[in-house]
Amino acid sequence: MIVRSLGLGFGITAAIFALFHFAGSWFFLDGRRPFQANFVAGAALGLGFGLVIDRLLRVLRKGAAHAMALTAVPGMLIMAAVGSHFSVFFPHLDPALDKVFGSLMLWFYGFALAGSLWRARGL
Repeated sequence: MIVRSLGLGFGITAAIFALFHFAGSWFFLDGRRPFQANFVAGAALGLGFGLVIDRLLRVLRKGAAHAMALTAVPGMLIMAAVGSHFSVFFPHLDPALDKVFGSLMLWFYGFALAGSLWRARGL
């Protein structure tokens, strides 16, 4: 489970990085509605991911939170480094958006962990 979880975590991190690298400007549109839509989408995707993590990694339902924690670690660590050097990794985006990027990553991973806890507890 550990290797699968970490592997999935690195894969998701790579996908997020590629998404922001090629389509980052679409995530940072001006206005309140696009901003809110990003965070709603991040919450929904994270929650959905957390609710299915046990099936994705083929672990027992009660191990969902543990599996999600292991999956989230690579993404949270790497995306923290990316956020702290935002203009180096995403030179075509406004460097002031680093806070929004970091918040969106925490939002996604936080909801993923909450979904996995929900799944593990059987609520």
